[in-house]
Amino acid sequence: MITLRPASDRGAANLGWLDSRHTFSFGNYYDADHMGFGSLRVINEDKVAPGGGFSTHGHRDMEIISYVLEGALAHKDNIGNGSTMRPGDVQRMSAGTGILHSEYNASEQNPVHFLQIWILPEQKGIEPSYEQTHFPATETQGQLRLVGSRDGREGSVTIHQDVNLYATRLHQGESVTQPLAPGRQVWVHLAKGAITLNGQTLTAGDSAAVTAEAALTLTGASDDAEALLFDLAA
Repeated sequence: MITLRPASDRGAANLGWLDSRHTFSFGNYYDADHMGFGSLRVINEDKVAPGGGFSTHGHRDMEIISYVLEGALAHKDNIGNGSTMRPGDVQRMSAGTGILHSEYNASEQNPVHFLQIWILPEQKGIEPSYEQTHFPATETQGQLRLVGSRDGREGSVTIHQDVNLYATRLHQGESVTQPLAPGRQVWVHLAKGAITLNGQTLTAGDSAAVTAEAALTLTGASDDAEALLFDLAA
């Protein structure tokens, strides 16, 4: 079964420097029917104006993943990490017992467009940690590239939860297929372009919850499709 979550139904927040869309309940947006999906708790699509950003703030007991679509995102935290993310980079921050960090648009001229993803950890109270890895477009074009996993295999970032996170880019007519194992469920988020998912059309910002399907086939319906696939415990 595939249940679509249209982009137009998402929550929204606009602070001038920030234009954000919330797939699940977040901040002042509350929808009892969309509190998350399995261990996946937040997908926020954020567009930050030049020079804008999130000043230092704290998190606890959450796996936080940032995925940049356009522009550059600067990160700094209180455990000694500082970096700038660009398209192709995947950042994982385990908040654990508590972490302070800031995120800013690294450019004074161009906006930054990124996804902020929160996943509930398997265990509370772990030591805070940070990881960032670059995945070239050649590794995601026309294939499902594992970019996050519980065991960090295949060079993916390590997520403290039973989840396999894949990224893919698809040209028009290009397809990838993912089997859905027993006891698993999948969330697909389309970040850019257009695809069909087992024949159903998704456009940028749309998501889909998938259960009780033998396999999923994502086919590009534009030349610039980019999607994330979360394979989660049911």
